[in-house]
Amino acid sequence: MKLLSVTPAPHIWAKDDTQSIMRDVLIALAPAFIASIVIFGIDALLVTVVCVAAAVLSEFIFEKAVKRPVTITDLSAVVTGVLLSFCLPYDIPLWIAALGSVIAIVVVKQLFGGIGQNFANPAITARVVLLICGFNGAMTTFSLDGVSTATPLADGAANPGLAVMFLGNHAGSLGETCALALIIGGIYLLVRKVISWHIPVAYIGTVAVVSLIAQQDLSIQLLGGGLLLGAIFMATDYTTSPMTNVGKLIYGVGCGLLTMMVRLWGATPEGVSYAILLMNILTPHIDKLTKHKAFGGEKA
Repeated sequence: MKLLSVTPAPHIWAKDDTQSIMRDVLIALAPAFIASIVIFGIDALLVTVVCVAAAVLSEFIFEKAVKRPVTITDLSAVVTGVLLSFCLPYDIPLWIAALGSVIAIVVVKQLFGGIGQNFANPAITARVVLLICGFNGAMTTFSLDGVSTATPLADGAANPGLAVMFLGNHAGSLGETCALALIIGGIYLLVRKVISWHIPVAYIGTVAVVSLIAQQDLSIQLLGGGLLLGAIFMATDYTTSPMTNVGKLIYGVGCGLLTMMVRLWGATPEGVSYAILLMNILTPHIDKLTKHKAFGGEKA
């Protein structure tokens, strides 16, 4: 009788690999990338190119230096660079954008073991680090058509109108203003089953409910900041979000509550980055709380 081979889990084979998933994410980000160039001009392209180049190069150099297999072909560094650029103003000094990519890749990703080992989303963490390291002015001063102006979320800023908010022709980080482009990207990821609905719906829904309770302008809270970018593309990061559907709902609600706490009572008008980073840290505890019981096993 032929002996069966016994190997460690996992035993389910899937056609998707890291590269194919990252490729889908890049395709989903393409509408927002195009919109950023249309709205902010060639500077948006330059910031994105610098962030991506610095991310890929720093990953290559670090892995070569520590004699690890080079993983730049899996496109994860490219995705990190694009996401970081989307969190930055289009006119930020390019050296700050490059520094952010190095922090994201080397400090947050590679020093913790590489892809799948990072404790938090690299792009989100790099943005927060830049904010608290003295670059707050360069990262929170926004302009449109060369004129400095407040984002819709800023205290006392006027609502530019639903159409303007939806199409993105207002001040903000280069990849977060066009709600239409981000929604198109989110639908693509859902259709491709790269993400599930649980985190984005729980996150956006919680922000909507709290906004109504707090009597805030709903269109500004949903479309005027980085909520859609964060909920669709960053909070759903596989490594730093919960594995179970119940856990994803808890995580999404937590992100929404923390976002609104910062927006309503914090010193900064935007709370998406801080909310996702804090919930990334809580993800292992959410997984432990919501993990499935093994069939026939004892209660955990």
